[in-house]
Amino acid sequence: MTRIDPSLYLQSQKTERTPSPELGKDDFLKILMTQLQNQDPSNPMKDTEFISQMSNFSSLEQMMNMTSSIDKLIQNQSVSPILQYSHMIGKEVSYQVTDEETGEKLDGKESNVVAVSQSQGRAVLELQNGERIFADAITKVSQPDNVTEGSA
Repeated sequence: MTRIDPSLYLQSQKTERTPSPELGKDDFLKILMTQLQNQDPSNPMKDTEFISQMSNFSSLEQMMNMTSSIDKLIQNQSVSPILQYSHMIGKEVSYQVTDEETGEKLDGKESNVVAVSQSQGRAVLELQNGERIFADAITKVSQPDNVTEGSA
């Protein structure tokens, strides 16, 4: 009967561990608890040192909560291009047309905006004449001639 060397078995059972560059509040709390469990009973941690570490933990937790709140605020502040340009529906827009073959700038066109959509993170205005243009192609925005202010 052959005997397996336990050290060879343990070497083959290695698991790769990648250290994280960030220290979270759970990691901080584990370190603090391990420190408390393994302290020298004849020379325990001083109260001031323990309070200082707990204060650091509290500060870390507050910073993490603040970071999370700021991230949520940023997400809420970023407006979709559709919402950003939705006020354009019903407006008359002028825009420059470019010949696709030559790249030459042609005379501008005008049409009313009937819808707003999004493509590649940019606002696309759908026009009454059937064309679709990016919002940054607009050269002028005005009220349509058949609509007067105050009536809608």
